[in-house]
Amino acid sequence: IFIKRNKLAASCPSLISFKQFTAKSDYISKSCFPYRSLARKWIVMLFMGTCFLYCARMAMPVCAVSMAATFHWSKIDSGLVLGGFFWGYCLTQILGGHASDRVGGERVLFFSASSWALITAGTPLLAHLGSHTLALMTVARFLMGISQGVFFPSLASLCSQRVVEGERGFLMSTLQSGTHLGTLLAGGLGTLMLDRYGWESMFYSIGFLSGLWALIVWQCLLKGTAWSLSRIPWLSLFKKPPVWAMVFAHMCMCSTSYTLLSWLPTYFKESFPHATGWVYNVVPWLTAIPSALVGGYVSDFLINRGIKKRSLFYCDFFAMGVSSMFILPLSGVVTFPAAVIYICAAVGLTTFTSGGVSVNVQDLTPSCAGALFGFMNMMGSFVGVVLVSLSGYLIEVTQSWSVVFALITLVNATGLGVFLIFGGARRVDLVDTARHRVHIFY
Repeated sequence: IFIKRNKLAASCPSLISFKQFTAKSDYISKSCFPYRSLARKWIVMLFMGTCFLYCARMAMPVCAVSMAATFHWSKIDSGLVLGGFFWGYCLTQILGGHASDRVGGERVLFFSASSWALITAGTPLLAHLGSHTLALMTVARFLMGISQGVFFPSLASLCSQRVVEGERGFLMSTLQSGTHLGTLLAGGLGTLMLDRYGWESMFYSIGFLSGLWALIVWQCLLKGTAWSLSRIPWLSLFKKPPVWAMVFAHMCMCSTSYTLLSWLPTYFKESFPHATGWVYNVVPWLTAIPSALVGGYVSDFLINRGIKKRSLFYCDFFAMGVSSMFILPLSGVVTFPAAVIYICAAVGLTTFTSGGVSVNVQDLTPSCAGALFGFMNMMGSFVGVVLVSLSGYLIEVTQSWSVVFALITLVNATGLGVFLIFGGARRVDLVDTARHRVHIFY
């Protein structure tokens, strides 16, 4: 069924921007244009997907202290288990992004969710399977990283293909805020479940919810969809300095975020043993949700007024520069309320990256945003696993957290400096994607 472009514009004027449409015909397939209710349904589903993704990812860091006591792990052992996730996370980033660019991100998201749901639910069974618990848990985290590595490149691919430029920042921030809600739920409900039902219950419940989400995606959003995209030689984009600046900044931001996610529960547990667990496991991520939305709104506000490059610099300056100013004081002696305030401010400000580098990849390379974002995440994961494991070693050897927080600050400052010098918002894509794609969310 085909409809003329002007007829669709008259019936749904706010649905789509017609700046980009197929160059071969004035007729556009109706199956490519979901109504506004379908667009809202996709956004809600993707928001819930990022929420469950981080619930599953944070299950091990939240349970690490209890599992270390049960299985007699040292800090180095815990660092190996926590770092195993990022080794797997590195491997599937480019593959997942490229597959999303070719066959559609929704299919890749379904495969990802199904895989991580099974691995999460099976983690307690593996832990009690034999005497090699440390090795089995490291393998489980490695497989978890493989299954989740394709998720965010798929989101970047979907957003670049289906969302108009002036609304990507807020949409990506909305979806990214699901990660903070997931971290919040994992920290809050996980603390209660640990006390009442044991650490195994957390893995079982999160695995079940993730599997349910994958089933809903299959039944409601995936059946009957079709996708066809052309091959794009995206590797030659690496000759452009703005691309490398974006990759380096994202790599630094990811690695420091992964370190905080992995070790903050242990930091508060050891530094303030009598503090209430739900406060430091919930409050920072509760603060991050509105902060992410504000960052996305500011990014879109500036872009819609023609100052895209300034919006990128502002967002990344707050995400990496100002946030580090609140991380560095943790190197000294602080009280529990002060530590919570510093972490809330730092975590909240890091969410501004959703309106910065995360959107920049869609502006620079819209035809292969998923694949390039996958490369960025792969590099961030590689450095992240080194930083997470190195942090465990430094804590064990020095018996101090100051070195870790100083290292995080240094990495952030380096990434920000490179992006400010070499970064930019100029499009360096090889093809005009207006000849191949139509934006269909708004």
